[in-house]
Amino acid sequence: MSTTASPREPKDLAASVRVLDAINRKRAGTALAADEIAGIVADFVAGSIPDYQMSAWLATVACQGLSTDELTALTRAYTASPRQLDLSRIDGAVIDKHSTGGVGDTTTLIVVPIVAACGAPVVKMTGRALGYAGGTLDKLESIKGLRVYLPTDEIVPMVNSIGMVITGQGADLTPGDGATYALRDVTATVESIPLIAASIISKKVAVRADGLVLDVKTGAGALIPDRDRAVQLTETMLDLARAFGLSASAVLSDMSQPLGPSVGNALEIRQALAELRGRRSPGLWDLCAAICRLMLQSVDSGLTDEQAMTRINRVVDDGSAYETFVRWAVAQGAAAAALEAEELPTASRRQLVKAAESGWITRIDPRTVGQATMLVGAGRLTHDGPLDYGAGVLLQHRVGDRVAKGDVLAELHYDRGDADAARQLVESAFHIGDQHVTAPPAVHQIFEA
Repeated sequence: MSTTASPREPKDLAASVRVLDAINRKRAGTALAADEIAGIVADFVAGSIPDYQMSAWLATVACQGLSTDELTALTRAYTASPRQLDLSRIDGAVIDKHSTGGVGDTTTLIVVPIVAACGAPVVKMTGRALGYAGGTLDKLESIKGLRVYLPTDEIVPMVNSIGMVITGQGADLTPGDGATYALRDVTATVESIPLIAASIISKKVAVRADGLVLDVKTGAGALIPDRDRAVQLTETMLDLARAFGLSASAVLSDMSQPLGPSVGNALEIRQALAELRGRRSPGLWDLCAAICRLMLQSVDSGLTDEQAMTRINRVVDDGSAYETFVRWAVAQGAAAAALEAEELPTASRRQLVKAAESGWITRIDPRTVGQATMLVGAGRLTHDGPLDYGAGVLLQHRVGDRVAKGDVLAELHYDRGDADAARQLVESAFHIGDQHVTAPPAVHQIFEA
């Protein structure tokens, strides 16, 4: 007799029949009607379809793609909710931003307080990690006491008081996306252009800010490494956003190496605080400045590049951007003294990664660095896996740097996990050659609103 476990029987046989029929027809190349797509998402949110059937639906979409009409329908289905976020009571035009994520991408934690300190309100709904790319909510949970999920009725008062809010997407705002978001992480459907576009834009539609800036990564560490496909994703999201009446612009940015020197949850919080105090790390700061400029110009079209940068540099140099971050974090539950003293989780153990030879750093593979952090608990290997908030990698060099044999290239911070394997991964991520190479620019292309 076979001992192979069979899948649990679906709770709603009619819903299961409908989704299986849709999967089969979509797999055969048939376009699905808007009401069918809405029904699939609604049934999954209601718990009528089991995870394994929704996984098959996501995989089919990832393989077959979606037409413009199907993509619009999926985005609308993700946002179907009796609750909507009303930002009309916020003083001033509201700005939102979104990054497709990557290794060492700390932009949200830097950009949002800077723009808010410039006087432009920012509402940012964000998510958890997908794959090897860190999630903003996971990073923020490094801050003791900070509430990463803010009730919707607290958002407008928070923004009017502080000028910003960063919160997890509530299940009541984009229930369809919330139900499928984490499932994508464990079903190899993270890199699907239509699924990325629907997920991101549904959250933006739910917020419905006056201006939206998208940061789409390209390069080895991006969700979409190929530049042509990254451009396709950018244009798909811009078209989709505009179809829902959103004013949107975008930046195509580089993820051929880790964006910033810190990779890991609490390490990236410290990095963000340092940037807000004026560190201005190469690559990371260049991108943050470009995003800030676009965000300010999205609600003030007459603002020149020079004028925008003057404002951005002023709020960093006079400390008001850092103060805005602290005021916001305290308003969402963090202890001011602990935050200012940077009493964040810290790993107790270190391993140094040293250069095996002298030469020029020609490449630092970001995915390999990201995978190394997962081995020591900084990322999730399973859907509900625990995180070690103090774990991660601190990079000491970037592409284009000259190093001597024995120089420290990176530090591995850890308390648990397979540290030896992680260290070997970090070591293999660094490529050293005889010829100097110039690091690619942080910003490849800008798509104006």
